[in-house]
Amino acid sequence: MLQSIHSRFRLSNVLAILFLVGISHPLAAQPPNILFLFADDWGRYASAYAKYEPQNALQALVRTPNIDRIAERGVLFRNAFVSAPSCTPCRSALLSGQHFWRTGQASILQGAKWDSTIPAFPLLLHDAGYHIGESFKVWGPGTPNDAPYGAGKFGYEKAGRRCNDFSENVTKMMQQGSSFEDAKTAILDEVLANFDQFLEARPQGSPFCYWFGPTNVHRQWVQGSGKKLWGFNPDDFEGKLPPFLPDVPVVREDVADYFGEIAAYDAAVGALLDRLESSGLGDSTMIIISGDHGPPGFPHGKCNLYGFGTSVTLAISGPKIPGDRMIDDLVSLTDLAPTILESAGVPIPKNMTGKSLLPILTSDRSGKLDPQRNAVFVGRERHVESARADWTPYPQRAIRTDDYLLIINFRPDRWPLGDPYGLSDPEPPTFEQIQNNTRVTHPDEDAGPTKAWLVTHRDDPQWNAYYQRAYGKRPRCELYDLRKDPHQMTNVANDRAYETIRKELEDRLMHELSITGDPRVQNDGNFYETPPMSGPLEDQPQSPRNKANKR
Repeated sequence: MLQSIHSRFRLSNVLAILFLVGISHPLAAQPPNILFLFADDWGRYASAYAKYEPQNALQALVRTPNIDRIAERGVLFRNAFVSAPSCTPCRSALLSGQHFWRTGQASILQGAKWDSTIPAFPLLLHDAGYHIGESFKVWGPGTPNDAPYGAGKFGYEKAGRRCNDFSENVTKMMQQGSSFEDAKTAILDEVLANFDQFLEARPQGSPFCYWFGPTNVHRQWVQGSGKKLWGFNPDDFEGKLPPFLPDVPVVREDVADYFGEIAAYDAAVGALLDRLESSGLGDSTMIIISGDHGPPGFPHGKCNLYGFGTSVTLAISGPKIPGDRMIDDLVSLTDLAPTILESAGVPIPKNMTGKSLLPILTSDRSGKLDPQRNAVFVGRERHVESARADWTPYPQRAIRTDDYLLIINFRPDRWPLGDPYGLSDPEPPTFEQIQNNTRVTHPDEDAGPTKAWLVTHRDDPQWNAYYQRAYGKRPRCELYDLRKDPHQMTNVANDRAYETIRKELEDRLMHELSITGDPRVQNDGNFYETPPMSGPLEDQPQSPRNKANKR
């Protein structure tokens, strides 16, 4: 997975730091093993939430018995948020324990590069004596094997990668004569074989950190697979979708298929938990499970700063963590790096903006525990490189408190989910083209049936408002009263009754951006406004100007 990124964090230096600050070497304190389960595009859907949120109709439909096992044995977080609702910047923030905007060019998706001077928690664990490894996705998409977060030295994937395209592979195997159970078992056997190889490579007596990062919840998945493979009947979703999703058959089936992929992820989690127990490692392992942002290819989800896009499932269990607790504190996934390091007895780098969750984890209480955890900060810059014809990003920052969400759109003249390529052409993109190719139009939202249905119904008076809310231009400031408007449907930024709240939140947000060195508020955001490439824009082979928006 990972290779050393800076000599100052090698084992000898870590030991010296520990000696100077009077802390024993982490290995002497029997640090926990770490099993880190991190799914692409999962969002905040797990049946463990249902007993705490009986009013949430969708949580009552999702089925995640194995993920629930972690929550029951440990702590389930009700208000966990990513730093950015895009995979690479979210993962950069998570690995570094910092706001995504502090990770240089790693804070964007396309064109991202990791700055090797930034400490990352797995490498710090490795330097402190941990055996580390990963299967599948850790950092950015398509990361080469020789990159710092590629599947090279620390990758364990030789047994197979078919779980990454679960519905596609199971469907293919069933077409060839396998039963669903046999096909599922074959794929889970690959998951276990990869984990077994990692455990077999562990030096005797060394604690381990294993990152399991499947991508099956990321689109695309097989249409109709939620019902065919997992029994999620789209009709059961009628009347239960959030108000920003059209409650029509195509969308209901799409959500059912999404839940099917979550069920497949849950099955892999169950296999790993069982192997952990059968290996005698269950009592000595901290288990952390989450995902990198909300659902893909749906309005308000991935690439949006609304709760549907930024809130995620988070559950943590392990040694000395009292179980069956729900925590209401606002937490960020940037808090995980310092939490893991502190648990392992490894010094936390001073540049981490995240704060360790260990005091919450080792408490025996539920509810609101830390009054200082009263806000989280999220944001976004570039996602798909050609989302806008001039390669510009869509810069957003937000502050979320218990009661309010304030979003600043720094360039409201731009299309938030990418240019409406081709929609005014004499022959606009078809449903099938939009469903299967993200870059056809509004490229910052993943392709899929829901996107295709909304775009092709944009001129229908009944559905135009849904289309405009998802893809239309947005004002500079958005403010939502979460107590009255949990789905963030009504912007009250211009309501005089909220003027004081809006100003207080904006001041607090801008102060956080300033003191943490956000390039977006420096030099008019020039760092992000400059495309991450060399040479004139017109010379780039992937430029929309040269591709002519080929479909």
